[in-house]
Amino acid sequence: MVIKDKSSAIKYLLIDKLGVSGGCVFIFMFFVLFLLPQHFKQSDVLDLNNFRRIRFDRDAELARRRNPNCSYYDCFNVYKCGNHQNKVTIYVYPLTEFSEEKSKTWISREFYKILKTLINSPYYTANPNEACIFVPSIDMLNQNLIDKNLVSKALASLRYWENGENHILFNMLPGENPDYHTVTDVNTANALIAGAGFDSQTYRYGFDFSIPFYSPMLADYVKITKDGDDKEYFLIAPQLNMYDNHRRMMQEIVLEDSNNNILLLQKCTLEILEDKVSSSPELMKHDIRCTFPGNSPIEYPEILERGTFCLIIRGVRLAQPTLLEAMATNCIPVVVADNIVLPFQEIVDWTLAAVKIREADLHSIKSVLNRISNERIKEMQQQVRFLYDRYFKDIETITLTMLDELNDRVFPHLALPYNAWNLPSMPNSAQNPLFLPVMGSKSQGFTAIILTYDRVDSLFTLMQKLSLVPSLQKILVIWNNQKKQPPNTSSFPKLTKPYKVIQTKSNKLSNRFYPYPEIETEAVLTIDDDITMLTPDELDFGFEVWREFPDRIVGFPSRTHVFENNEWKYESEWTNEISMVLTGAAFHHKYWNYAYTTSMPGNIKDYVDEHMNCEDIAMNFLVSNRTNKPPIKVTPRKKFKCHSRQCTNAEMLSADTNHMLERSECINLFSRIYGTMPLKSVEYRADPVLYRDPFPEKLKRFNDVGSL
Repeated sequence: MVIKDKSSAIKYLLIDKLGVSGGCVFIFMFFVLFLLPQHFKQSDVLDLNNFRRIRFDRDAELARRRNPNCSYYDCFNVYKCGNHQNKVTIYVYPLTEFSEEKSKTWISREFYKILKTLINSPYYTANPNEACIFVPSIDMLNQNLIDKNLVSKALASLRYWENGENHILFNMLPGENPDYHTVTDVNTANALIAGAGFDSQTYRYGFDFSIPFYSPMLADYVKITKDGDDKEYFLIAPQLNMYDNHRRMMQEIVLEDSNNNILLLQKCTLEILEDKVSSSPELMKHDIRCTFPGNSPIEYPEILERGTFCLIIRGVRLAQPTLLEAMATNCIPVVVADNIVLPFQEIVDWTLAAVKIREADLHSIKSVLNRISNERIKEMQQQVRFLYDRYFKDIETITLTMLDELNDRVFPHLALPYNAWNLPSMPNSAQNPLFLPVMGSKSQGFTAIILTYDRVDSLFTLMQKLSLVPSLQKILVIWNNQKKQPPNTSSFPKLTKPYKVIQTKSNKLSNRFYPYPEIETEAVLTIDDDITMLTPDELDFGFEVWREFPDRIVGFPSRTHVFENNEWKYESEWTNEISMVLTGAAFHHKYWNYAYTTSMPGNIKDYVDEHMNCEDIAMNFLVSNRTNKPPIKVTPRKKFKCHSRQCTNAEMLSADTNHMLERSECINLFSRIYGTMPLKSVEYRADPVLYRDPFPEKLKRFNDVGSL
C-alpha cells in the first residue's frame, strides 16, 4: 500500500503553509522501507527491511535544551574523527519507530533521501566505534509535523547521544506559529544543526551548517528556455507570503513602472483557478499564480525563466524556497531579508551570484538593479547556474555539499581553497596537481639540499649558516664529483642539525632535483654551495613565505624573459617583472623533484645534463606549466646579479654574456618542446611587514633581512 499524491494544484497550495514537507505526501516508514530495500546493502546499520520500536515511559528523560554558545572548539570532539584516509566517518542510526501511547512515527520523502545519500556517500561507516559523526534517523525537517516532546525523548534515548556531541540534526522548517524562530525549538543540547533559515544571531559560525530551504516543486520542474535567452521581465516578485507592507510597496513600484517589465505575482481567486484548469487540464501539473494588476493566470515556476532578477524577500519565515526556484530558472536572486545566513555562506561567495538589499531600502530596488551593467548581469547568471548545478540541484547534492564542508572543517589543512568552491573549472586551464593544504606544514620545517663539487670551504661555511635557521630540519650534501671522495666526516663542522653526504654516480645538474628518500619534509631548499651571503633571518622568512604558497617556487635570485626579434631572451631581474626564481637558492615542494625526474617533457632533462646548464629554467617551466602561476621572489637582495662572479674584468663580462646567450637558447628550446610559453610574469616581491619601518628591532621578527 502506498499513499498517492492528490492533485498537484492542491499540493502546491499546501507548500506555502507546510513548507518543504507540505504538499509532499508523508510515506509511512514501514512501506517505504519495504519498497526500496535494493538501495542499501544488507549489512548496513540502516536496515530498511526492519526497524525497532521503542515505547517511552511517561517520565522518560528529555534531551537538554540547545546550547546557543557552542563552537567547534568546545562542543565538537575532533578526537573522535581520527584520520580515516583524511575524511570524516558518519554513522547513521538504525531506523526506529519511537512511540508514545498511540502516536505513530512517519518519515518524509526529503529526509529519506538525506539518509540514503549519507549511507551511499564515501563518508559512511557501519561501525559506530570508528564514527566521527552520528546522524539520528529522526525526521526533524519540518517542525510543524513533529512532537517536540517525543523527539526530545527520542534524542536522549540514543545510544551514543552523549549530550548531542558530534551529532548532526537536519531541519529545513524551524519554529512554529506565532514565533517562527529561525532555529528549531526542539531540545538539541550540543548537537550540530544543519538548518535552513538561520539568522546571524542563532547561527553558530563554524559549528552549524546553513542549508537551503528545498522546494518540492523542483522535483518535477523541467527547464524550457535556454540560458542566455532575452529576458522579458527585468524583475519578478513571485512570493505569495510577503508581509503586507512589502506587498504594498511592490504594488506601487509595479504601478509606477512605465516599461511594464516588473512582474508581481499574487494568489488567484478560486473562480480564475477553476476556469483556467478546466480549459487546460494539463495545468493540473503546475502551480498557477496570477499577475498584479490584471489577475492573469501564469504557470509557476516556469515564469521565472523570463526574469532577469527575482525577488527573494522575508515572509513569516526568514528562509524561502523561492531562492532555489529562482536559481533553478537562472534568475538572479535579489535577497531582501536582513540578517539571513544564506546557504553554505561560509564556503559560497554569494556576492558573485546574488544581490542583497536591506529591507528598509526595498523602495529603491529598481534604481539599485538598474546600476548593474549588462556584463555583470551575464557574469552573475553564469555563476547562478554554476552554483545551482554544483550545490543545490537536489536533496542529494545539498547533502553531499554539507558533508564536504564538514570534512573541510575537520581537516582544515586539506580544505579546498576559495577558487575551488566558487569558480567553475576552465577546461583548458592548467590545474594544480598537488592537492596541497592552504598553508604548508610548519612543524616539519624544510630540508636543505646543497649541490657541490669540491668547494669545501664555502660548503662548510654554508652548512654552519644553515644550521642556525630555526626551521631547518636536515641538510643533504649532494657531492657531484666522482673523481674525488667527499671530505672525511671528522673534518665537517660541528652542527646542531643532522646532515648526510650523498655521492652521485655521475656529474649532472639534475642531481639536485632527485627525489632522495632522505627528504622527509614537504619543503625543500635547493641551494648552491657558494651562496653564503644569505642570513638565517632571510632563509627563515623565505620558508614562511613558501608555507603560504606551497605549490610555487619561492626564492631569492630572480630573472625574467622577454620577447625580442621573434625570439625569447633571458634577462636579469632589473625590471619590475620577474618570471623565474633560480633554484640556486629557492624553496619548493618535494613533489616537484618527482615530477622533474620522472615526467619532464621531451628531452629537456637530457639537454640540461649534457650542457650542464639551465636546470633552474627547466624547473620553472615545469612548475609554471603545471600550476599556471608565477614564482614568488623574497627580499630585495642584489648580490645575485652575477651570482658568484663579481663581473669586474673583461673576461668575466664575456663569460657572463655567453652565459646569458646559452640560457636564452634554453628558453627558446624549452618553449618549442612545450608548444607554448608557460612562464608567468609578475610584479610582486615578498618582504617582512616591518622590513623598513622605523620600529625598534625587538619588535621585528626578521631583523637581518635585506642587508647587503
